[in-house]
Amino acid sequence: MNCLIRIGRHGPRSFRQLAHIHELQFQVRLCRIRQHSTSPRSLSNRSSHRQNSGRSGNSDVPPYIIYGFGVPFAGLTAASIYAYYSCLDNVPYTNRRRLLATSPQWETNMGNEQYESLLRQHQGGILPNGHRASVTVQRVGSRIAAAAHKCSRQWNANNTNIQHKSPSPYTYTVVRSPDANAFVLPGNHVFVLTGLFKYAHDEDELASVLGHEMAHNLARHAGERVSENILFTILRRLALIIDPPGVLFALLIPAETLLYSLPHSREHEMEADRIGIILASEACYDPRAAKRVFSRMKQDAESGNGGAPPPEFLSTHPGYDTRLTFFDQWMGDALARFNEDSGNKCRAIREEMKRARRMAAKDHDRREGRGR
Repeated sequence: MNCLIRIGRHGPRSFRQLAHIHELQFQVRLCRIRQHSTSPRSLSNRSSHRQNSGRSGNSDVPPYIIYGFGVPFAGLTAASIYAYYSCLDNVPYTNRRRLLATSPQWETNMGNEQYESLLRQHQGGILPNGHRASVTVQRVGSRIAAAAHKCSRQWNANNTNIQHKSPSPYTYTVVRSPDANAFVLPGNHVFVLTGLFKYAHDEDELASVLGHEMAHNLARHAGERVSENILFTILRRLALIIDPPGVLFALLIPAETLLYSLPHSREHEMEADRIGIILASEACYDPRAAKRVFSRMKQDAESGNGGAPPPEFLSTHPGYDTRLTFFDQWMGDALARFNEDSGNKCRAIREEMKRARRMAAKDHDRREGRGR
């Protein structure tokens, strides 16, 4: 548009001419404004402004997203972190840090229920209390239990944040079975299967096995396993929420087993081995007997009896070679306790053990009618 409008060289001579001149000047200014607004540079600037304003508008998160999902998620995350760290606990003696969300009373109640169930299950195979094997297990177990109570009292005294509670008395149940096994339930219920005596030939060797089992209870491994199961149950449910088809869930299960559950189970066994020989030595049983028991088990496995064990990384228990190697590393501390005070601490006690064995043998012969 041509905006150049010529005005006469002579100025306006009337009001009408003056008004006409002002109108022409207004049209010139309006024409220039229109030319500027339609220029490429102006269009580019306005387009850029619209794009920037569009981006700014799209980046704003709606309030219902923030308050409906963001705030609850942040609160749940903070509560979960607090709950996790408030449930952390240290294992007696080894001082390992672990998650423990259960109470001792809850664990005891769980163990009592299992105890009653096992009594019903093995009702026909339980040896009487007066049987020689039952008497031996009771005598050795009582000394190991006293050492475990002593260790527990010392640990509680050094950790004032722990509730002091008198431990439940131990029960000892010997079951006639070819299986070589022993285990302890929360609530201090000890079970020994008679097949174990194939590998534990004397009281020192029996003490090494009972010390291992009571160490599981002292360390509260059962409660730790329950706590971990709670945590992994939550993770599994989250995996199904994140991935409803279940692909992530299917990958999580074997990964959890191979990378955490099995290694952690082997760690529990090693920890019980370590604490067990300490309890045995505190009770004045020779801690070196543990190596003899596991050496017999290893020889039996290598000879093919009972089948070959699985590879260690697929097992809940460490391999025999691994356990024997670590026994060598821990034996110095255990022997120092056993030989404390130049051996005088345990010398009189071991003499008392011999007398108790002789009296138990006489009682057994008398009950069998051979002591007349």
